[in-house]
Amino acid sequence: MTTPVLLQHYIDGKWFDGEGETVTSISPAEPDVTVAHGRAAADDDVDAAVAAARAAAGHWAKTPAHERGAVLTRAASVVESSAEQWGVELAREEGKTRGEGVAEVLRAAQILRFYGGEGDREAGQVFASPRRGEQILVTRKPVGVVGVITPFNFPIAIPAWKIAPALTYGNTVVWKPAGTVPLLAMRLMQALADAGLPPGVLNLVIGGRTVGAGIADHPGIDALTFTGSTAVGRSLAAAGAARGVPVQAEMGGKNAAVVLGDADLALAAEQVLLGAFRSSGQKCTATSRLIVTDDIADEFVGELVARIGKWTVGNPLDEHVHMGPVVDGAARMSIRTGIDEAVRQGARVLCGGRPYEDGDLAAGFYVSPTVLELPGAGLDVWREELFGPVLAVCRAADTEAAFALADDSDYGLSAAVFTQDLTRALGALEDLDVGILHINSESAGADPHVPFGGAKKSGYGPKEQGRAAREFFTHTTTVYLRGGRPIA
Repeated sequence: MTTPVLLQHYIDGKWFDGEGETVTSISPAEPDVTVAHGRAAADDDVDAAVAAARAAAGHWAKTPAHERGAVLTRAASVVESSAEQWGVELAREEGKTRGEGVAEVLRAAQILRFYGGEGDREAGQVFASPRRGEQILVTRKPVGVVGVITPFNFPIAIPAWKIAPALTYGNTVVWKPAGTVPLLAMRLMQALADAGLPPGVLNLVIGGRTVGAGIADHPGIDALTFTGSTAVGRSLAAAGAARGVPVQAEMGGKNAAVVLGDADLALAAEQVLLGAFRSSGQKCTATSRLIVTDDIADEFVGELVARIGKWTVGNPLDEHVHMGPVVDGAARMSIRTGIDEAVRQGARVLCGGRPYEDGDLAAGFYVSPTVLELPGAGLDVWREELFGPVLAVCRAADTEAAFALADDSDYGLSAAVFTQDLTRALGALEDLDVGILHINSESAGADPHVPFGGAKKSGYGPKEQGRAAREFFTHTTTVYLRGGRPIA
């Protein structure tokens, strides 16, 4: 048995115990095992974190970009060297497999390293002036103190892709991670502190909704970036608009995979399986809807279900396991309720669908990988996000009908299309209103050097990652630069 880690907050360069309510992080695979515990931040702690960030803002903004980037690069090395240990802790705390946990830690290092190099990239633009002796420069400045609120499902990668650009562009940060996964937040904070980040530049406060609300509503916060549910994201956007504070929100998804008759069916089955069930379906880009044309539907769905039957569900630390538990008991109950309601509305269970009744899988927060074939697109499970290992299947007569089904959603984060026909691939680009489109690969996945974010109700504000992040974490100053008379 591993001794639980003591949770602490980090404000103005110092670690300290909280004075709020008790925070306990348990293993979703073994709910009687405590991974970490401590006390949440109190209201005064949030005030202190914002005050520290404001006090550090001026000096950090004036720090040369290369120096800011060097801190991130050093932190990347710390994270990378700790990938095995932290990957195991991530698997214990969040529930994804050990391999996925290690990969996520390495992705965080990759993100830090990408933004560490920002000082070597262009930092503004020069425009021609219609007036003699003048140039027009467009420069960028940090927005100030940024509130960062991150979700449970990527406890180190999503914080890295928000915090790294915020810091490299000269902002200071007050950060609240999801209360279910605070340990990996402490690890990332420690890496940045060890890398030489000055006091006050990044402040970590752990807790629940009260702490998050304290950050979002604080008059000392200049901008807020959030990843989570659409309902919370929209409420934050509304509150930010009322106060004139810019908000960036990455929210829900109901991502479709479309398999057309000319697709490589073996490749498509592999990729749909991974997109739907890796990380127990707890990805905003996970495949939760599958549309298959009638000509290959029986063959493809049979192949997919056969592959799922070979998957092993169990303790995420076991190297032979393909899928671990969902994050907590509330998530498990919500997913089970969604499955039961889909069946009540007419869905047919092709695999999974029933709770585990005995042994370790019954004791932990496990949900079996589930495929539901629907009689049509009117069921709740086709439109509402369950955020778990549940794949809803609809058939379509042809390509046009398949694309129409895929695009018939309030969400527009990600989609995958499987075809070997270039014309159909180009048609998907035209017809599917999503922020991310995969052709012949799973709907999940994001690279740090390209924009990430959704359309429709999946996103609000500028995109994340890559150089697109500048649009949120900086504002422009247009400079009309003209000299005087020459000095004799």
